[in-house]
Amino acid sequence: MEKKKDKKMEIELSKEEATGTYSNLVMITHSPSEFVFDFIAMMPGLTKAKVVKRMILTPEHAKRFASALQDNIQRYEKLYGEIRTRGKNEPQQPFSYRGPLPEA
Repeated sequence: MEKKKDKKMEIELSKEEATGTYSNLVMITHSPSEFVFDFIAMMPGLTKAKVVKRMILTPEHAKRFASALQDNIQRYEKLYGEIRTRGKNEPQQPFSYRGPLPEA
């Protein structure tokens, strides 16, 4: 009996995407069939921010993404130390988001 050869998937990264896109805020909304991630770049001193990338994932892929992100954060913190985040009582910049409203 012949063994099936494992086919490896090739993933291509275009030159345009290779430099990445900067984002320092993400707004997440959802419906019964999808999660919408709006990645936003907010710049100091400006009163307007721009959605620089929108990613739409199925609920299953969103859960896998959350798990993979948590795993990577744990590995990062083991190497470089705890990532500090702003506390709930610290002031944050108010903003108005005009994207899709969440549905549950």
